[in-house]
Amino acid sequence: MSKDMYDVMILGAGAAGLTAGIYSSRAKLNTLILNEGAVGGQMVLTHEIANYPGVENISGYALANIMKKQARDFGCAIKSNVKVSRYGFEGNVKEVELEDGRTFKAKTVIVAPGGRPRPLGIPGEDAFKGKGISYCATCDGDFFTGKELVVVGGGNSALEEAVSLTKYATKVTIVHQFDHFQAFAHAIKEAKENPKISFVMESELREVKGNENVESVVIENLKTGERSEMKTDGVFVFIGYLPNTESLQGTVPMNERGEIVVDPLMKTSIPGVFAAGDSITKRFRQVTTAVADGTIAALSAAEFIRTSEVS
Repeated sequence: MSKDMYDVMILGAGAAGLTAGIYSSRAKLNTLILNEGAVGGQMVLTHEIANYPGVENISGYALANIMKKQARDFGCAIKSNVKVSRYGFEGNVKEVELEDGRTFKAKTVIVAPGGRPRPLGIPGEDAFKGKGISYCATCDGDFFTGKELVVVGGGNSALEEAVSLTKYATKVTIVHQFDHFQAFAHAIKEAKENPKISFVMESELREVKGNENVESVVIENLKTGERSEMKTDGVFVFIGYLPNTESLQGTVPMNERGEIVVDPLMKTSIPGVFAAGDSITKRFRQVTTAVADGTIAALSAAEFIRTSEVS
C-alpha cells in the first residue's frame, strides 16, 4: 500500500478540477487529481462550446484535453478510472483510500466530483437506455442519421443540443413542461428558426415504448391532462444534473439536494477542505462558472497552506 503525500489533492477532473489542478500546480504545489470517470466530466458531452471567452468555437472534448495537457505540463499528476472507498478529512492531513488499496494524503483537498444527467424517472427509461434513449448528443447523435427524435427540456443544453441534432435527424421535437424556455435568447432564437425543430409545450413524457429499440413516447398535456402517443426513433434528455456526491454523504456538509455547501472562497466548514464545480450550491452551471470555482478553490487552498505553515 503506497502512501503518497501532496499539497493539494483534487477529487474530480471536470472543468473545475482541471482548472484547480492548473492553478495549484503552476503555483509549485505538489498536486494530484483523482478521477473516477473520463477526464473532462460533463464538458466532454458538449458538442460545441461557443461562449467560452477568448475561444470562438471548440468542442467540449477538445477543451477538456487542452486543460488536461495544461495541468500535466505544470506538473499536476492525474490518475483516472479510480474509485475512492474511504475519505478521511477530519485531521490536519487529509486522506483518501482507493478500492485497490492505495492511499493518498494531502494538506488540502478540493472536492469537484461534478454532476450527471438527471433522469426522467418514467416507465421505459431504464429499459431503453442505449437503445434509443440518450443524454449526450455528441456521443450518440450520429446513430440517428435520417431518424426522428424527441428532445426533453427547455434550458440552454436542451435547445443547443436539439439544434446540433438536426445535423443528423430529419425532425426534432422539443417537449417542455412550461410555456416558455429557461434558455438564453440566442439559443431560443436559433432553435425556433431551425426548420427541422418543432415544439410541444406545457407537456411531459409519461412513458417510452418500443420492442428492441425506442418506437414511441407517451406525452401528457399538463393543462388538459390529455395523453397522446408520438412515434419517434429516439429520446434525448436534457433536464439538468444531479451532483455526484452520494459517496460523500456524512463527509462534507451538504444541503437537501446533495449539493456541497461552500462560502464565496469555496471553503467548506472543514478546515483545509474546499469544493468547486457542479456539485456545489449555486444557481448557474456553465463551463465558465466551473472554471471560476476551480480557480478560487485552488487559490484558497494555496492561501490555507501558506497561512497554516506560517502559524
